[in-house]
Amino acid sequence: MKILKLLSLLLFINSLLLIPQWLSLSNFKTTWIALEAFFIVGLFSALPLNIWSKTLSRISSTSLTVAFILIFADTITRESLARPLNLYLDTYLLYSVYELLVGTLGSFIAVLTVLCVLIGIVLTIWFLSNLLLPVKYENLSLPNQVLGIVLIIFSCIGFTNKIIPELKSKTSWPAIQLVIDQAKRYKSTIEEQERFEIEIASSPLGYAKLPGLLQQLEGRDVLIAFIESYGEVALYDQRYTPIILPRLRDLEKRMLNSDLHIATGRFIAPTQGGQSWFSHGSLFSGLWIDNQLRYDLLLSSGRETLIDDFRSAGYRTVALLPANTRPWPEGKRLGYDEILARRDIDYRGPALNWVTMPDQFTWSFLENNIRNPLDRLDNRPLFVELSLISSHAPWTPILPMLNDWDSIGNGTVFLPWENAGERPEVLWRDLHRIREHFALSLEYAINAMTGYAERYIDDKTLLIVLGDHQPAPLITGEDASKSVPMHVISGEIKLLQPFLDWGFTNGAFPDPDQPTLKMNTFRDWFIRAFSESSFNLENK
Repeated sequence: MKILKLLSLLLFINSLLLIPQWLSLSNFKTTWIALEAFFIVGLFSALPLNIWSKTLSRISSTSLTVAFILIFADTITRESLARPLNLYLDTYLLYSVYELLVGTLGSFIAVLTVLCVLIGIVLTIWFLSNLLLPVKYENLSLPNQVLGIVLIIFSCIGFTNKIIPELKSKTSWPAIQLVIDQAKRYKSTIEEQERFEIEIASSPLGYAKLPGLLQQLEGRDVLIAFIESYGEVALYDQRYTPIILPRLRDLEKRMLNSDLHIATGRFIAPTQGGQSWFSHGSLFSGLWIDNQLRYDLLLSSGRETLIDDFRSAGYRTVALLPANTRPWPEGKRLGYDEILARRDIDYRGPALNWVTMPDQFTWSFLENNIRNPLDRLDNRPLFVELSLISSHAPWTPILPMLNDWDSIGNGTVFLPWENAGERPEVLWRDLHRIREHFALSLEYAINAMTGYAERYIDDKTLLIVLGDHQPAPLITGEDASKSVPMHVISGEIKLLQPFLDWGFTNGAFPDPDQPTLKMNTFRDWFIRAFSESSFNLENK
């Protein structure tokens, strides 16, 4: 075999295994040598296995391609969710990725992208298989066999990292390490299942039958709104504070002018960059939900949640979920009386890339179609969960706020912005502008919430607004905390006092020195704070 051909093959396999890692912002080109490449090329150069060459080449090419796909998936998971891939739990994310492609690029481009990926996988396997075969057929010469043995020995030396310690920082076994890591995660996941089942069994199921449940609210409506990707990075990172801090100061001023009170604290979310349902599950269940296994076990456990608590206290419970385009049977399990997803919301304006409808419309729909006394199904007070989505990636277009809320109606007023802004595939070529658009979309989300509060919140309503999670590491940088702000707004000051006693501060800014609690502490605390003084959780 010609040396040039061998070196080309070596370079191709080496790049195939390492390029996914090089794409990582934190690991860019820290490793230069994939030792599997040396081992495989050496094996095909040294071993005279003519009869099995074709089979061996196909197995090797398929294994290398699968390794590339999984290493790439691991890199994407780390960059978007700030955690490694877990094959046992994360296969369901494939459809979520496809939905994101559809929402961002459209159905045709999304399907075309998937087809191109599949064709690329097949071509890579075919190309590698044929590239390896000539190595096999030409490896009968002694120089090739010697060179093959040298490559195998080099890969084994690199594996030990003992004979040449300097290799340690520049070499790795990415495919083998992937297998080892996934095996460890599978084992830890099974152990996690056992721990969580014990945790569920040892924790209280709920407070439904206890007298005085949530009586301190005195029948006021309670709205809990999650703002997408609203993390503390927006409050402290100099790349975003010039846009966000003035908006929060404006929030304070407008609440004061509207005779409303506002207090702010912080919570640690169980996720980052996505999988918002983990945060929702943690806040409402009182259990720490930081992976899909825990979430599934929660749903199957029969454990009651804050939603059940409100319903037991005489509230009508509603979920307003404009991003949900598919059936959501989990909602009934979580205890909602009514679930309003995209197909249940009369929105006739344009979709805005992934965002199905702007936040200002969602807030308007809440007031005019859920809270309006003329539209209420009964006289029960309301508990509503809102999932707001205007600050969801790809953060384009950025809409202006409409001053005339009465003109919003069914959303046709937003038609002029149907094709506004840059296409995501254009915007996402520039990291600086991606971050700028993140801040601008978050500013819009906060402004929409502010506009709703100053118009519709009074002393008969408690509005709780928090971030669902920090944005992806692309926005926060590596090793960012998972803390998110929580704002509490009402026209009745006594509704805010329990939050202030808990460590919240007056105004729209949290105390940076306040101990940050996990989201799963919220449910039990809220029940204690707003139930009758005779309410004793220890007697459950």
